[in-house]
Amino acid sequence: MSGGIGFLDIIIFAMLAAFLIYRLGSVLGKRTGHEQKQPDMFAGPPQPEDVSEDNVIALPDRAAEVPEQPRPPETPLEAGIADIQKADQNFDFEEFKNGARAAFEMVVIAFGEGDTDVLRRLLSDEVYENFASAINDREARNQQHESTLVGIDVAEPIEASMDGRMAAITLKYVSEQVNATRDSTGEVVEGDPSAVVTVTDIWTFARDVSSSDPNWTLVATRSPN
Repeated sequence: MSGGIGFLDIIIFAMLAAFLIYRLGSVLGKRTGHEQKQPDMFAGPPQPEDVSEDNVIALPDRAAEVPEQPRPPETPLEAGIADIQKADQNFDFEEFKNGARAAFEMVVIAFGEGDTDVLRRLLSDEVYENFASAINDREARNQQHESTLVGIDVAEPIEASMDGRMAAITLKYVSEQVNATRDSTGEVVEGDPSAVVTVTDIWTFARDVSSSDPNWTLVATRSPN
């Protein structure tokens, strides 16, 4: 057909159109890895990336580096005990309390029996003179004193101090005792041999911390106010 489009031309145009469509599809439909990902409107907040334990650097424990400070004394008694411990590195407070409890029992029994030898070792000169005077007085009257220590309920330190080289500790004793004094005929002239009475004593022990002698001496006795 003259002046029209021939059949061969139609085929050529069709092949050219198909080629262009193929090229456009290969370019527009291909992902290069650089495309911007569309946000998901329903997704939760972004989660932090997992951190490998191998990359964690442990920080030093600052609290462990601070040395524990000793607790300051809270009472005059604690302050006095601390002063004695500073002056005498060998001072053991628990050992002292046990010894003071035993000393109380020894003194009470020795006084009841009139054993001045034991009292001489445990008492200061002034206190010994008072105890020995009471023993001599009842012996002069032909009297005999009976004293039974049933038990010690309290042996509690209440004061402690340092005065120069002398350490002093005062204790409060509460004990159960049976006391009676008989005359030469055996009659009770004081006390009651069948009654247990509660006795409260305040005793003070002292020691020269510069001395090699570790023993404490009873230097004062009194009744509670």
